[in-house]
Amino acid sequence: MNTIDLEVQSMSCGSCVKHVTQALQTLSGVQQVDVNLPSGHVKVSGDLPADAQALIATLDAAGYPAKLTTSAVHSADKPSGGCGSNTGKAKGGCCCG
Repeated sequence: MNTIDLEVQSMSCGSCVKHVTQALQTLSGVQQVDVNLPSGHVKVSGDLPADAQALIATLDAAGYPAKLTTSAVHSADKPSGGCGSNTGKAKGGCCCG
């Protein structure tokens, strides 16, 4: 089992956490999804491929842009977002927007 850490944008409420979790759980091999709403970080564990592109593509399609977390990413680099800020969400849009 391996773990992939992602930084996910546009999450700002419990509904966003639910949509992100559900989207990732549709992927083969995903066993656990831990979402940290305040930090915008998501930890995905399971029998995952080394390449995180499927995870990132799934979140992008759900309206939550994501990228791999690295030590070079700082909170100042994180774009502003939140409920209603991404009106182009394909599905799973925020309930607060």
